[in-house]
Amino acid sequence: MRNKFAQIFFDLAKKDKKLRLIAADISPAGDFGKLIKKFPDKFINIGVAETSMISLCAGLAMTGLKPFAYTISTFALYRPFEIIRDDLCYQNLPVTIVGMGSGTIYSNLGPTHMSQEDISIARSIPNMQVISLCDPFEIKYCLNYLTKFSKHPTYLRIGKSGETDITTDSLEPWRFGRIRKIAKGNKVCFIGHGPILKKLININSRLKKFNISASIYEAHTLKPFDQKRMKNIFKYNTHIFSIEDHSIIGGLQSLIKELAYEYNFKGIYHGFSLKDQFIKSYGSQDELLKLHGLSEDSIFKIINKILKIK
Repeated sequence: MRNKFAQIFFDLAKKDKKLRLIAADISPAGDFGKLIKKFPDKFINIGVAETSMISLCAGLAMTGLKPFAYTISTFALYRPFEIIRDDLCYQNLPVTIVGMGSGTIYSNLGPTHMSQEDISIARSIPNMQVISLCDPFEIKYCLNYLTKFSKHPTYLRIGKSGETDITTDSLEPWRFGRIRKIAKGNKVCFIGHGPILKKLININSRLKKFNISASIYEAHTLKPFDQKRMKNIFKYNTHIFSIEDHSIIGGLQSLIKELAYEYNFKGIYHGFSLKDQFIKSYGSQDELLKLHGLSEDSIFKIINKILKIK
């Protein structure tokens, strides 16, 4: 996803004189070579100075430019949090903070390099928009919105590398602020955000052997959240399952539970999220997700039990 981001950003920068990308010591890994060579004035590697990265973006935005702050998600949001709150959100400036390698993607580097509570933190700041993309394919639609229409600070959560496209055949297009339907089903609903949504897509394929087909939705915009579509999902489904590579606190699961109570949902809801724990595993992402109870097999077993599949 990071290379796709660099490619789309470069294509947009060729036409938009106002675009700027400010990176914090991560440009070689982000494939920004073409941007640096063709438009050296549109790229600044500020080094290991994340707070300065945010302040610089704020200043650029105040002059009418469209800056993007880019680095690993934990350093993009946590380290400069006060500056994000005061320089960007308090002044409501149209700066996009790109958190690359979000969730548990950097599992081999341990909890210091993972962002398992970033959505919860970003959602709590006034004026901040929050987006979590699930594949490289939708990056171009998201960046088109952010560069041409967004007027507020945005936290954009993306993956790293190796993610496959899972929304190319989606029933609905990507639109900011809208939950979109990817596949049609009957009475059972799967909903999620980020690359981990692929697990539910795979599980849906397995369920078809039992004549069960779930509707699949992507909730890529966590703030502002599409309450109208969620209300409709409650209305037409008896079972709803969500998944996210994020803490059980403050993410999609929290949003769905709050709205299920508000709209008096009578069906069954079960969310799959990261535990509220720092699990000290330094292996692969799949190994860590398994410790959080998020392996595909463990999720499939729980869904089977709830749906009472024999």
